[in-house]
Parts: sequence; structure tokens; C-alpha cells
Amino acid sequence: MSVKDQYGKVSVKRDGHVAIVEIDHPPYNHVFVGLMSDLATAFEDIDADKDLRATVLCTAGKAFCAGADFSGSDSGVGDGGIGSLYDQAVRLFSAKKPIIAAVQGAAVGAGLGLALVADFRVVAPEARFSANFVKLGFHPGFGITHTLPRIVGSQRAALMCLTGRRVKGEEALAWGLADDCVPLDQLRSAAIALANEIAENAPLAVQQTRATLRADLAAAVRAQTDKEFAIQSELRKTNDFAEGVRAVAERRPGNFTGT
Repeated sequence: MSVKDQYGKVSVKRDGHVAIVEIDHPPYNHVFVGLMSDLATAFEDIDADKDLRATVLCTAGKAFCAGADFSGSDSGVGDGGIGSLYDQAVRLFSAKKPIIAAVQGAAVGAGLGLALVADFRVVAPEARFSANFVKLGFHPGFGITHTLPRIVGSQRAALMCLTGRRVKGEEALAWGLADDCVPLDQLRSAAIALANEIAENAPLAVQQTRATLRADLAAAVRAQTDKEFAIQSELRKTNDFAEGVRAVAERRPGNFTGT
């Protein structure tokens, strides 16, 4: 199948051998099952196009992706929805060609998970990465408990996951969570430049090398999201989860009771 210009809220443009894939789901690019399915389909079509050799993943607006909207009707996090969302996450991690994420603002929760799908992250100083699940009375998902330690190491991953703290662009670069940090107005051009640097090489060699480096990443994410989903399903029943959702919505610390 040829690459289309539009997949729901996902658009695709060509820049030589580079596909520029943009999510436009205002105001915060919250993820939901249909959006992730459309994105995965776009990646699969790019994989099938021999003329495209690398992908830049970007989003419209100030936030890269503010996670899943627990209050939205299309959030994909209702009963049974989380598992379906993670099915699409595995499809994203199964993409065969290199992906560079351009992160301009908040990459929170599932948004962090989406950024970690990419091989590289080019960020602006305004970027903010956060695994804020514990502030919601929840457990990390989207495979983050596997993918984040793989990139920043187990100690820094634990620090992010157990505190829910934000890691800004320059600190993310120092940690290895980002691969370049550039001014906001240069973000996309820098991400495209990196994609072109990859795309100028022999495409089959790039794809095979990438497959070796990533090993069985999609399978590992599948196994980890199964574990994450089981724990999340239990925590959704707790008083702390209900309080956490309220507290985050009201921008205050949670009044947690351990129940």
C-alpha cells in the first residue's frame, strides 16, 4: 500500500527520503487507541515504501504529547481500553525504519512512552519528560518500565518513575534521554537533518543494523505491557487512583491513603 497524506489525525509529508509524520490532536495531543492505530498504520506504510528511509515524528502545538486523557471519551484508557492501546504500542515498536522524535514540549506519561518509540530524540530546551504515573496513583505503562531503563539506565529510570519529576530538555540531553537539544525554532530542521544523515546511507544496511541494535524490542515491550496492564487494572480499582486523577486535574498534591 502506498503512503497516504492523511491517517486520521496523523499527516505524512515527504522530504526526499524522509517521511515527516505529524500528529495534530489539539490541544495536548493526548493519545487514544484510534490515534495510535493510525500512527502505526502510517509507520507500516512507510516501511513498505522503498523510497522512504527514515521518519521524523513530530506533533502540532506546544505539547509533544501530554499522555492519555483519563476523562475523555476517546482516551482509550477505560475498561479494556488500556490493553488495546498497548496493542498499538507494540505495532509502533515493530516499525522497521529509523524514527527521530522532535520533542518541543511536554512528553508526559504515555507521551513519554511515545517519545521512547523513536530511535533518537531531538528536543528543545522547553521539552519536559515525565513518568508521572505515581502522581495518579497508577503504574507506568506503554512499556516504559522496559524502554526507559534501556535508554537512561535503571537508576535514573527509577528516579523518574518513583518521583514523577520532570526532566527538561538540557537535562534530558545530559542523561542520554535526548540526543540533541536545539532552540525551539530550529527543532524540526535539526530532526530532519539527523534523519537525512541516516537516510544518505545504504537503506538495507541501516535497517538490518537497527534490527540488531534493537534486538527483540517489540516482543519485550509486548511482555512488559502485559505485566503493566495487569497491575494497572488492579490499581484502577483503588481510592488512590481516583484521588490521583482528581489531584492532577486540580494541579495539587494527592491526598493518598494507600487504599
